[in-house]
Amino acid sequence: MPARKKRPAKARAKRPLDSLKYEVARELDLPKEVFEEGYWGNLSSRQCGAVGGQMVKRMIEAAQKAIAEEAAAQAIAGFRSGLGLPPETDVEIPSEL
Repeated sequence: MPARKKRPAKARAKRPLDSLKYEVARELDLPKEVFEEGYWGNLSSRQCGAVGGQMVKRMIEAAQKAIAEEAAAQAIAGFRSGLGLPPETDVEIPSEL
């Protein structure tokens, strides 16, 4: 049996990751040739690493937020069930969480 290829997942992730990469690069004031030509060859390892580091930091923050929101939604559903109330499909979670 052939090994499973993971290319479709990579293809779906490429555009959002590239968008995030260029957003971070703009915030770090990298040379304009990065944006105009897509050429990263003149950047130092430190500059490229800073872009990658910020990307990872933001992805971790987004994942943590998603996990917290899911946990809050499950807790609300549990309370509603315990009180004998019907489950709600659109539960608004307070932003303080």
